[in-house]
Amino acid sequence: MYQIDELIFRTNQSNKLEGHTLEFVRFSEENHLQIAVKLIEDNLSEPYSLYTYRYFTSQWPQFFYLAKLDNEFVGVIISKLNLHHRSYDTLFGNKKQLNRGYIAMLAVDKNFRNLRIGYKLVQLTIEAMKIEHADEIALEADSSNISALNLYRSFGFLVDKSMENYYYGGMRAYRLKLWLPNQEEVDTALKV
Repeated sequence: MYQIDELIFRTNQSNKLEGHTLEFVRFSEENHLQIAVKLIEDNLSEPYSLYTYRYFTSQWPQFFYLAKLDNEFVGVIISKLNLHHRSYDTLFGNKKQLNRGYIAMLAVDKNFRNLRIGYKLVQLTIEAMKIEHADEIALEADSSNISALNLYRSFGFLVDKSMENYYYGGMRAYRLKLWLPNQEEVDTALKV
């Protein structure tokens, strides 16, 4: 957890946004959950139960970040990282289990979009998952949400699967994945 807190500290030191201060806060107090729920309810179409939020905060608080612009909370990302027990063939050989990251929710207040806050939240999450040795990161996005798809593609996420009737109201979703080979695997593959 120390390395992730250090990452957040360094990120906050480098964040100045056109005369504004953008700061990231890791989940650490109960009111953070209330802030996140409000941001998600106000800015996403998909409803989530309190149990869903508790599921993430109780097991992966290190992957729950709020974005604060000039002392106003304007964004949230909630994720998890756990072992996925299946044998996989990767570009770098066979793995018996993957350390899979999952971005469950990303929301930015509609009044503060196009300031790259969502981009910075995703970037922070990817870097934190790299610290924790993630092999891949997956997420679902509405197939008609071009802004979200472009955001994730800018990090190298690729469409892995299309799922009909995934979202409330029958909307189709894409499962996107970002593969994160560790440097040792890359070096080994390049020697062959």
